Amino acid sequence: MADSKPYFESVAVIGAGTMGNGIAQTFAARGSEVLLIDVNPEALAKGVANIEKSLARFVKKETLTQAAADEISGRVKPTGKLADCKSLPLVVEAIVERVDVKTQVFAELDGLCHPETILASNTSSISLTEIAAATSRADRVIGMHFMNPVPLMKLVEVIRGQETSDATTQTIMAASSDLGKTPVEVNDYPGFVSNRVLMPMINEAIFCLMEGVADREGIDTVMKLGMNHPMGPLALADLIGLDVCLDIMEVLHAGLGDPKYRPCPLLRRMVAARRLGRKTKHGFYDYE
Repeated sequence: MADSKPYFESVAVIGAGTMGNGIAQTFAARGSEVLLIDVNPEALAKGVANIEKSLARFVKKETLTQAAADEISGRVKPTGKLADCKSLPLVVEAIVERVDVKTQVFAELDGLCHPETILASNTSSISLTEIAAATSRADRVIGMHFMNPVPLMKLVEVIRGQETSDATTQTIMAASSDLGKTPVEVNDYPGFVSNRVLMPMINEAIFCLMEGVADREGIDTVMKLGMNHPMGPLALADLIGLDVCLDIMEVLHAGLGDPKYRPCPLLRRMVAARRLGRKTKHGFYDYE
């Protein structure tokens, strides 16, 4: 249980997928009342179930009591109505990584929410400046890029769009710290810092596999034992989702115009085959 008031007593999270339910759980664990919004009833039910599973793992590890877990899950209120968030001070969007969908949602939120509401995006690569331009409050639009799995990973990239104000940035930096995260302020360039560095490495590992430089286990072992990475790049790609990896590489390639960001043809083929990694149980590795 939180022993002090959270920075935001109530927030909304849009999108109940892997990142969205993790963000909702993290805010709820700090003591915030969380509105978890998804227009897809099945996705919403799955998101709530995944929060319960995540909390159960903490209880099993004895890092959380069952009573505390019940309180956290009780703070998460699922809904399929976007309009339910209109009076909340912070809305965090965590939907599909497509600029057209995000800008449409932000335009809707701009019309629904109080003028002082901060609109944040969990985007992993898309321009915050472009997202903010769909609203009339560009100074109050910002990136909160959490890492997966959200309840465990400490980093939040706080991304400033062209018009994001100092006050908005300071608020989100403070709110991120209040969640027990380490916020890092970055500017709005394709891929920001995390994915501009990470995704080309993953893409190059896929090229190594495609060209027969080594097998999947060999590539991952080299990076784990030789570079002290906790997880190999191909296993990490499966965890992130190969479709997400491809989306980010496309953003980097288009936004920076450098051929070194060209997505590997094998990555494209894997996505076309719907071998997306853990979420489809098949990627570079197979999962039960």
